[in-house]
This record gives sequence, C-alpha cells and structure tokens, in this order.
Amino acid sequence: MSTHAKRERLLLADLLEAAGPDAPTLCEGWSTRDLAAHVVVRERRAEAAGIVLGPLKSRLDRVQAEFAAKPYEELIRLIRTGPPKMSPFAIKQVDEASNTVEFYVHAEDVRRAQSGWTPRELDPVFADALWARLERSARLLGRKAPVGLVLRRPNGQTAVAHRGAPVVTVTGEPGELTMYAFGRQDAAQVEVEGDKEAVDRVGRAQLGMG
Repeated sequence: MSTHAKRERLLLADLLEAAGPDAPTLCEGWSTRDLAAHVVVRERRAEAAGIVLGPLKSRLDRVQAEFAAKPYEELIRLIRTGPPKMSPFAIKQVDEASNTVEFYVHAEDVRRAQSGWTPRELDPVFADALWARLERSARLLGRKAPVGLVLRRPNGQTAVAHRGAPVVTVTGEPGELTMYAFGRQDAAQVEVEGDKEAVDRVGRAQLGMG
C-alpha cells in the first residue's frame, strides 16, 4: 500500500526531472540540482540528519557540494529508489512521519518557482494528513513569528503557531498553510487578516524549521 511519503517522493522526482538541473526553486540560492542533492544527502549521510550547526556545518556543505556535482540523472534515480536499507528512513513509519511534509514542500518549491505554475488540488485524506502534522508542529514552525500567529482552515479548525499580540490569522487549505508555515509566505495562496504592520512583519519573518 502506497504511503503519502512514497507518493510525494515520486512526484518530487518527476518535477525535478521535468524541470532539469538548472531551474529555480523557492529555496533561496538553490537550483533544482542543489535541491535534489539536499534530498539525497539528507537520506544517505548521517551527518545531514536534523539541524547541523557549528563545525559540522562546513562538512555538510562539502558533502552536499560533492553530491550536487554528480550527474543529475543519478540524483533523480537515488530520490526515486529511496534510502539504503540501513537508513532509518527505510522504515515505513519513519519515512511517513519524516518525509510526507518534507517532500510535499520541496515538490511545491519546484512547482511554484516555474513560470505558469498551476495550483495542485489535494485529495481530502492527504489534506487532513498535512493538517494533522501542521497542528503538531505549529508552535515550532511559528516560534520566530514577531506577533501572534493563528493558522485556520476554511472549515474553522485552528492551530496557534505563536502566542502574542497583535494577532495575525492566516486562512487557507492545509497545503497552503503548510507552505506559509514553512517560510514560503509569498508563494502560499492564503488570506491574511490582522493589523497591516503586523501582517507585514509576519510576511517577512523567518518561519519554519530554520
């Protein structure tokens, strides 16, 4: 049975392949080749797991540069085939928990950076899965918000990403809220309500895991 993560993995690979190695992405400073290398390194090199700081950062940069120098077709193949058997990501439950949102966001990083992109309609089950993950991680994603931040689905479900005043409320479908909360504010199709200055500050804030 296919999982959300597996489906998003294959979609990401297809989008990267179609865009080619030199296309832009929403990840600042990264081409599609850089993004593909990031995905491969994250799954295949232990030092890339999690947030890498301090002296290990230069090592990670060097490893990623080495992978980015590989043939683009090889990077796409490695993404499609997935992690090696000894990787924690090879465990179905870990893959689903760790990669569903990762691959969705990066697929949209590719899609939305191309001219003439069109919105993707998500099936209700996947939309609910994204919302469930967003609810659990909202406080972490919104911890750098400069004002109060509330994420709201059109059906009225809400998640508090940051407590404070004034409050900015961002309304949209789960996929769009996910993009917004992961720092892709300009690319997310959402409605933002609140004091104009507060809205502008949230729009410029470094939201997400970074």
